[in-house]
Amino acid sequence: MEKIKQNRVWSFVIVALVYIIASALGILIFNLLNLEWWLGILIADCISTAIVFIFSLIFKNASVYDPYWSVQPIVIAFGASTLAKVSSAGLLLIIAITLWGVRLTLNWAYTFKSLNHQDWRYTMLKEKTGRIYPLINFVGIHMVPTLIVYMCTLPAVYAILFIKSFNPVSIIFFALCIFSFTMQGIADSQMHKYRKTKETPFIRNGLWKYSRHPNYLGEILMWWGVGIFTVINAPSAWYLLLGALLNTLLFLFVSLPMAEKRQAKKEGFQEYKSKTRLLLPIYKK
Repeated sequence: MEKIKQNRVWSFVIVALVYIIASALGILIFNLLNLEWWLGILIADCISTAIVFIFSLIFKNASVYDPYWSVQPIVIAFGASTLAKVSSAGLLLIIAITLWGVRLTLNWAYTFKSLNHQDWRYTMLKEKTGRIYPLINFVGIHMVPTLIVYMCTLPAVYAILFIKSFNPVSIIFFALCIFSFTMQGIADSQMHKYRKTKETPFIRNGLWKYSRHPNYLGEILMWWGVGIFTVINAPSAWYLLLGALLNTLLFLFVSLPMAEKRQAKKEGFQEYKSKTRLLLPIYKK
């Protein structure tokens, strides 16, 4: 087992098989249940997450879950497209989510070392929580992100299933989606280049010269783009913006504080912080 986990190729194969199994089972469950669209997707999504969680226990690595964030919305969006005739509004959101998901998954693949490597945040949580880590692992690392991204994806599913006309104003928010994951891609590319040398304690060029977390900003804006796009075309579905709001709160109160706390351990962080904004890539005097 350890030799397999150390091998990057075999690790890729294993993760791919896990997601094929989880996706196939989720689709099967959705079709068998024959429930309201939102409830069927929710149950299938949770079961798929539980499958990924079981494999993360088998391989003793919570990072088996890492690609779920970007794979889940693509599977849901394409699955929804088989249930109704897709309008131009629905098609635009399928395109946006697919491009976003493929880019993010490729970024994960680029940084994926092997099944012996686990995200530092999960390791930190394991060290801090001790005996209750299995519960934290299932609820905090697996299920909560799944539920938030599920809610972020619901506006796109709603558009795919029910929106038949198209408000031209909403194209602005389709453009916001494109802008968001493009900004993420640029930020990630700049970070990968920086990590090859790490000549300075903090990356101080490109988008990172003005924002300490431009990749997180892109993730936040992406789902506001999807949500507002749908609400402009279907104002009565305003409640679907809850997903984007919860996603924003997740980054503001969990992801960002954790990242900032880790960065604060490096020498020179306060000087870096004083000259660089938290999220918005705007020059700071």
